[in-house]
Amino acid sequence: MISRNPDPKSRSMQWWQRVARRIRVPLGFMMAALYLVEIARTQPHPAAIAWSLALVLPGLALRAAASGTVRKNRELTVSGPYACTRNPLYLGSALIAAGFCVALLSWPVAVVLALGFAAIYIPVIASEERFLRATFPEFDAYSRRVPRFIPRLTAANVNQSNRVQAQASPVTSDAQGGFSLALYREHREYNAAIGAALLYLCLLFLRPLLGLIVHGSR
Repeated sequence: MISRNPDPKSRSMQWWQRVARRIRVPLGFMMAALYLVEIARTQPHPAAIAWSLALVLPGLALRAAASGTVRKNRELTVSGPYACTRNPLYLGSALIAAGFCVALLSWPVAVVLALGFAAIYIPVIASEERFLRATFPEFDAYSRRVPRFIPRLTAANVNQSNRVQAQASPVTSDAQGGFSLALYREHREYNAAIGAALLYLCLLFLRPLLGLIVHGSR
């Protein structure tokens, strides 16, 4: 009898996908701590902080639109930003991270963030797509129309009949709707905006505050 056990490479990939899902939030806090240390070490440039908004604000807007549209594990969402990219939440996060790298003008931080993003989110995306493919029969057709990460310039014209509901979740009256503030709140996406605001406050005021503390203690 032929063994159907996955090969070692496949088992290792699945193991790392499980690890990546578990550590991505703690790793995010570690990245924020590294960023604060770098702010304390280097003097941010006001012009760089201003230019960073060109990436951070669209990233926050993209995440907000995606969070107010997606019904996780309940349906295959193909409208809103999901008609341009299959992973608008992660794309928004990448834009925000890139924006804060611009704000700090730190190559070490940029390299660490890029490597961390690749190591964590590439396997997480693969794991989530495996779940979607197994749960929603129309995912393959959707994935052929919409790119995984880099967005289309125009929204894919995905027929509303392709929005397939999970077997365990009944169709609700607003299932075909667009952006929902209730979903935005349910997913607590406002935390991204709060976190970005706090980082900007640190960029503007952390070094002056540390200077006052150091000089005041002498």
